[in-house]
Amino acid sequence: MHFDPQTVRDEIHDVPVHSTETVFTGAVWDVHADEFDYTSEAGTQKLRREYVRHTGSVAIAAVNENNELLLIQQYRHPVGQKLWEIPAGLLDHEGEDMLQAAQRELAEESDLVADTWHILIDCYTSPGGQTESCRIYLATDLKKVPEEQRHDREGEEIDMQTAWIELAQAEELVYAGKLHNPFTVMSVLALNGRARELARPADAPWLPQRQDS
Repeated sequence: MHFDPQTVRDEIHDVPVHSTETVFTGAVWDVHADEFDYTSEAGTQKLRREYVRHTGSVAIAAVNENNELLLIQQYRHPVGQKLWEIPAGLLDHEGEDMLQAAQRELAEESDLVADTWHILIDCYTSPGGQTESCRIYLATDLKKVPEEQRHDREGEEIDMQTAWIELAQAEELVYAGKLHNPFTVMSVLALNGRARELARPADAPWLPQRQDS
């Protein structure tokens, strides 16, 4: 089946949900289970799916005047590695303004503020298992946060390293299998393509938008 490329886009698909329960309550995220009807050409099936209910996140591709991308190195316990990543963080609550969250995370993790912001990519990190949506911003016209206003880091952030990597070199690192963080990989590939031409305004709406968001 062939589609007109102009008609290809993700879209909301509501299904009748019969029940929802919280099967695990965590310190940051909960696991929910839904029972719902899914109708297709094969008929209607009653399904049960468990998923992590996530507040959402933001990430920031900060590019300086030398066309270099900022990377920070942070320990990630689930994979047991220190990963080189672009700055990123969780929304403090569902519905928090994403641009404000991105500005906060950039300042806290890199001691930088940006005068110019654009949307680079919107994505769902693992749509088969969690509700996390992430908006990745392109931040340019960067300036240092004054020393007295800098964030006190703790936990895995306390020993973060930073590096400025030329975009073509960052792309080589991705294809060499040396960078694995998905937000970083997506940003590097986008910035070496048509990202500057296609980037959206920083206040563009998220599409599609769930009715219960």
